Amino acid sequence: MPELRRAERRFHTVGDGVETWHSFSYGVHYDPEQIGFGPIMAINTEHVAPGRGYDVHEHADVEIVTWVLEGVLRHEDSTGQSGDVRPGTAQRLSAGTGVRHSERNGSDTEPLVFVQTMLRSSRDDAPEYAQVEVPGDTGVLVPTVDVHAPAEVFALRLAPRGRAAVPAAARVLVVVTSGTVVCGDLRAGEGDELRSADGLGLELASSRGAAALVWLLHA
Repeated sequence: MPELRRAERRFHTVGDGVETWHSFSYGVHYDPEQIGFGPIMAINTEHVAPGRGYDVHEHADVEIVTWVLEGVLRHEDSTGQSGDVRPGTAQRLSAGTGVRHSERNGSDTEPLVFVQTMLRSSRDDAPEYAQVEVPGDTGVLVPTVDVHAPAEVFALRLAPRGRAAVPAAARVLVVVTSGTVVCGDLRAGEGDELRSADGLGLELASSRGAAALVWLLHA
């Protein structure tokens, strides 16, 4: 049976026009029991006010996967990549030996909400960028972006009374982004996570419909 990690147990940071909920130790927040899960180092849910965001900053040796839930994320980086990321699009930035980028709300009137996951990267090379439009199929795990790490990430949408099977992996992590996902006797709501490290698959269901990010972690 997976562990159910409730959203309210996440760390919380309030910045200038930005609020962040951290699933794992990050920045000034530290819990020795929450320093990562397999190759995942961080899962941050970001709420960004209109016209605000993160100015240019640097990363190295990480994979950064971004999934927008609401609004428009405007991205620019030192590789020359720039553009807008909207719901239904997955973005991956492999920092490699080092990259500088900015992430801001692309709207002056509407809020922005996105989930960003950081993983230890196996890429020791120049930075690399990828962006993929993800089909809206229901009841199946839909592939998103590839990462340079022993991991796969899928989008899952469950229709009302829908079900889906998650295959076995060394670790499985389900991040519920809307609705309620049921796994056995566990009910995971928006922002909650299901974490399994027993090498088994999961059977997921929803009575009223739900959406989630599903990570299969092979280490």
